[in-house]
Amino acid sequence: MSIHTALTSQPYPGALGARILAEISQEKWQAWLAHQTTLINEYRFNLMDISARTFLRDEMEKFLFTGGAEKPSGFIEK
Repeated sequence: MSIHTALTSQPYPGALGARILAEISQEKWQAWLAHQTTLINEYRFNLMDISARTFLRDEMEKFLFTGGAEKPSGFIEK
């Protein structure tokens, strides 16, 4: 049996952040942060670019709530 730790504060602003706080464990959030880092590095995102931030937000929702997020094409885990 796996025990999950609840988040202690809202990690993202707005309604989405409230949903994350209510439904996502600390472990799942940490897994997202690792996946997000992979996406930023592999796609060489400039986080000042609104399209990069929009892409990451969409991927975050998929990763956390639907399990539909994927690794970048050609990504090889080290």
